[in-house]
Amino acid sequence: MELWHAWLANATDEVGGSVAEIPIDALLDLAAAVANDVARPMAPVSAFVAGLAAGRGADAEAVASALTRLAKAWPEKGTGRNLPSSR
Repeated sequence: MELWHAWLANATDEVGGSVAEIPIDALLDLAAAVANDVARPMAPVSAFVAGLAAGRGADAEAVASALTRLAKAWPEKGTGRNLPSSR
């Protein structure tokens, strides 16, 4: 955890913000759910989606929890199907 805290402290210093603003457990739950139930490459993208919503004023923990529920309810677990193509 010390490494995590050091990384987050430096990252938030770099972009402005505070470690206290980050719902770490909720984001880790989100990343795990998306990686396991949707598709592994979508885990960091989903965390970015949560960050976008938080940046627009949504509660970061609530957004992460909502996206976690969505991932856990994904109909085709771990297949990555039903994802729109970016091409």
